[in-house]
Amino acid sequence: MAKPIKVILVAGARPNFMKVAPLLHGIARHNQQAVNGTARIIPFLVHTGQHYDEKMSAVFFAELGIPAPDVNLEVGSGSHAVQTANIMTRFEPICEREKPDWVLVVGDVNSTMACTLVASKMRIKVAHVEAGLRSFDREMPEEINRLVTDSLADLLLTPSEDGNENLQREGVPLSRIRLVGNIMIDSLLANLEKASQSTVLSRLKVEKRRFIYVTLHRPSNVDSKESLVSIMRAFAEISRKMPVVFPMHPRTRARLAEFGIDVGKSNINIIEPVGYHDSLALTRHSRCVVTDSGGLQEESTFFRTPCLTLRPNTERPITMIVGSNRLIKVGELLERLDAVLAGSETLGQVPPLWDGKTSGRIIEALVNYGTEGQSISNVGENKAAMPAGRTTSSVPTLQR
Repeated sequence: MAKPIKVILVAGARPNFMKVAPLLHGIARHNQQAVNGTARIIPFLVHTGQHYDEKMSAVFFAELGIPAPDVNLEVGSGSHAVQTANIMTRFEPICEREKPDWVLVVGDVNSTMACTLVASKMRIKVAHVEAGLRSFDREMPEEINRLVTDSLADLLLTPSEDGNENLQREGVPLSRIRLVGNIMIDSLLANLEKASQSTVLSRLKVEKRRFIYVTLHRPSNVDSKESLVSIMRAFAEISRKMPVVFPMHPRTRARLAEFGIDVGKSNINIIEPVGYHDSLALTRHSRCVVTDSGGLQEESTFFRTPCLTLRPNTERPITMIVGSNRLIKVGELLERLDAVLAGSETLGQVPPLWDGKTSGRIIEALVNYGTEGQSISNVGENKAAMPAGRTTSSVPTLQR
């Protein structure tokens, strides 16, 4: 009988929960089917508490069917240095006590990098889900987190071929890379039925494909008064043609109040942050998504909903090359929204390996890690993820 594998799974912020959930469910299925000497996996869930607002955190555990975390580090907010340091000092004793075989981190938040640093210094193997994603913009804190995490992790689990290419370019050996697909789509497909039962559209009194769904929280968009005024004016103007549904992040709401920005009599429906199922329903049925979130770029691509991303770059270029996502600047928001409303209601295609089976491939990579004869990497396979002759700068035009 193979020795059980103990894995600490780390969740820190809201996007992490949708990535950890299918892994926990997949581990449960694996353990039920583990026979003929196959190693069982013992999961241990650590919530760092990086997101501590009930609306931004706990509700997702309930909706996704994730058990209460084994440990909540309750680090709360703070500067990047303070938050990272608090996570490290509180995570180290957990590793000392639990003695895991693996620490599995997801995404690119401070918790991802901090827990990777702790595990690496303690000689504990690290697996990184969503490895290899790059915006090539080091002004983004997330980019620093990605670079540090990927340079230290033992097993780099990439969502798409561009991730493999980025890692190879940085000198990462093929033995550490596995192309496994998009874990976010595992959660999306597992929750699609519940999302279809959401009553959020009727509660907000909007019709399918007849509203714009907005989520914005990045400092580059909301911490500048000039930028936020421009954004809200564009939404006020477009809302004359189509309602705008804006579940507002606490950071954005605080800046609106601080800058004294009044949306007036516009048709902008500012509401509290919504749960996962409601968010999926809004993404699926909106006429357009406007966001600066990585997750919504992916979810809108799966639903083929036109998406405008208010950022100068994206670490998810496949959502532009294959999918429905387009990068825009703040000053062109109104013009691009008008173009969307004049164009097709659906755009793009669903990328390869967005099939709901990523968690199984990740678990297989963990169980088989280091075994003789294991396929080192599927680099070079699934080339459809990046169509021939296309690069991350070769972005299709919005109109079709």
